Amino acid sequence: MTRHRVSASVVDLLRSPDGPRDRQLLFGDTVRIEETKSGWTRVIADKDGYTGWLRSDQLTADAPATHWITAPATHAYQEADFKSRDLVSLSFGSKIQARTETDRFVETELGYIPKVHTAPMTAKPDDPVEVAQLFLGTPYLWGGNSRFGIDCSGLVQAALLACGLPCPGDSGEQERALGKTVIEGTPAQRGDLLFWKGHVAWVSGDNMLLHANASHMAVVFEPMDQAIHRIMDQGDGPVTAHKRL
Repeated sequence: MTRHRVSASVVDLLRSPDGPRDRQLLFGDTVRIEETKSGWTRVIADKDGYTGWLRSDQLTADAPATHWITAPATHAYQEADFKSRDLVSLSFGSKIQARTETDRFVETELGYIPKVHTAPMTAKPDDPVEVAQLFLGTPYLWGGNSRFGIDCSGLVQAALLACGLPCPGDSGEQERALGKTVIEGTPAQRGDLLFWKGHVAWVSGDNMLLHANASHMAVVFEPMDQAIHRIMDQGDGPVTAHKRL
């Protein structure tokens, strides 16, 4: 299968051509093409194996990325000057190819990106919770994977992939694939994951969760006890798993 990369800032990965969104891909994400018809292409995402449809014009030939976006979001500017016109916004986790670099900017096909918002592809953080905190206040978006909108599993995946750790795209698969089950009654610690049916949250500290949720419609900190009771009261059931990475 031919490999291409995403050429738009954020792309919906659809269940069928022009159908509902299942997940999203970011600029520079690489995919393998399975099928193309009537301006639509069915792809498999390299980052997690997720399969879906996107518009064919949202893909371009693959080119090795040299840097990735480490700020929550950034802009590409027309010139190496932050007062020049901004051309496109990119989310955390987007992958870019540097043409030239200065002390302040990385020149790319999109324009000039502030160097302070980038890191070489080989540079990886080691604390996924700290990464997830970059998304605080991001609006909730079902199936979202970017700073412009994200859901619970998207938040977990963004943090783990940034740290170089593999992670599926959906919370059900994450519950099965990630970490080891913690014995019931063991106190939760920072970096643990709590799962419910259809939901996942980071443990960010003592009795505190960090998660994207539709009640707050944002990425928020929430006391663990409060979240457990709220989710139960709204009819979504108890915690189904406590996992430790």
